[in-house]
Amino acid sequence: MSTVAPPTSLTRAPDAPPRTRALWLVLLAASLPAFMATLDNLVVTSALPVMARDLHPTVAQLQWFMDAYTLAFATFMLPAAALGDRIGRRLVFLLGIVVFAAGSIGGALSTTAAELITTRTVQGIGAAAILPLSLALLSSAVSPQRRAAAIGAWGGVTGLGVALGPVVGGAVVQGVSWQTIFWLNAPVAVVAVPLVLAGLRESRGRAGRIDIPGLLLAGGGVLAAVWAIIDANADGWGSARIVTMLTAAAVLLVAFVVRQRRTADPLVPLRLFRSRSFSASSVTSVVFSAGMFGVVFLLTQYLQIGQGYSPLAAGVRTLPWTAAPMIVAPIAGLLVARIGVRPLVVSGLVTLAAAFGWMALVLNTNPDGYAVLVPALVLAGLGSGLIFAPISTAVLHGLVQEDHATASSVNATLREVGVATGVAVLTAVFLASDGALTPTAFVSGLVPAMAVGAVLVAVGAAAAAFVPRGAGRA
Repeated sequence: MSTVAPPTSLTRAPDAPPRTRALWLVLLAASLPAFMATLDNLVVTSALPVMARDLHPTVAQLQWFMDAYTLAFATFMLPAAALGDRIGRRLVFLLGIVVFAAGSIGGALSTTAAELITTRTVQGIGAAAILPLSLALLSSAVSPQRRAAAIGAWGGVTGLGVALGPVVGGAVVQGVSWQTIFWLNAPVAVVAVPLVLAGLRESRGRAGRIDIPGLLLAGGGVLAAVWAIIDANADGWGSARIVTMLTAAAVLLVAFVVRQRRTADPLVPLRLFRSRSFSASSVTSVVFSAGMFGVVFLLTQYLQIGQGYSPLAAGVRTLPWTAAPMIVAPIAGLLVARIGVRPLVVSGLVTLAAAFGWMALVLNTNPDGYAVLVPALVLAGLGSGLIFAPISTAVLHGLVQEDHATASSVNATLREVGVATGVAVLTAVFLASDGALTPTAFVSGLVPAMAVGAVLVAVGAAAAAFVPRGAGRA
């Protein structure tokens, strides 16, 4: 007689998604903290003039109100994923929410520029544990059949955080005070923690020791690279300091790859890059982020300097583009199961490149009107929405569950490097084309920068064509 018990309603495989948790609860638990983290990436942009008046920072300190978050975010994602794999992803995710909330409260209480830079760094460390682990936890909490749709909804919510950052910042500053930007995160965190406990189950990835030398090499390399890219336009791309930092970054990252080949417990298993879907989507993510966020940065400044809008009004006028992914991304997530990732991402990138070219053409002939930009902004929103969710699905396609957190953190780190690079490169093109902070001169520099953004996104479309044909299809 067999000693194996027959399956019952209480028996399920260890990796099966929990049946008692509603999909809406899982989505909300994973997406709300991610929304909070992406929102704060750009939320202070509209508040910088008011912060400067209250805190009296130097010009360099004012820039670091933004850059401290970006640097910490990019540097600590890989360590957070490694820690989550070993001690529990939900635990590290919750710790990230707590650290992010503590940094936010510290930011609200800051009375000097140095204090605010420090607390923005703490926020970035918390966000580094939130964003990649939210995707890994969501992926493990839903069935493979519903995964693409769930990631689509997640992509819409996180995309909305990016879109609303400048708008929320401008609205809060005009209506209350800049400190309120940070206070808003406290009640969100209070709500998020019980949601995570109720909606997401604990999961782990690869066992083994944490590769401390690998962490130091990767963290140092990313830190040096992003820091150099951020400061390159101010110091000069050929300056001794920037060349030294970029060289150090290259040496550290090469040493990191060598270390990963030789250690028994790699921080980033190099087998990930043998996945065509992961490699192609990673390249796509870098150039897409560079082109898109470089253009967003300059376009927001143009609406203020070239068109004379307030920070809030400028942020609102980008919404035909930046808010559209909230609607389009969930639809794209549903379509992935039917037609796969590649047609959606390639179409989205081609559409986005066309939108950037359209903007450059319209700005060149009609530099005084916002209305002529609206159709191109809508087209850009459609293209962006077709990219966000499917590219996240492609990153995880064909990988085992234990690699999801690492793959997500590597991809998110590359995206942050892409964002910093795109802003720096497009700003350099802007300055080299006689761009300046006057309405006419701003258009002169913005048009060629837009063209470079279109080229970067077109390169992304070429990279996306290498994603396997069936990736993401149910």
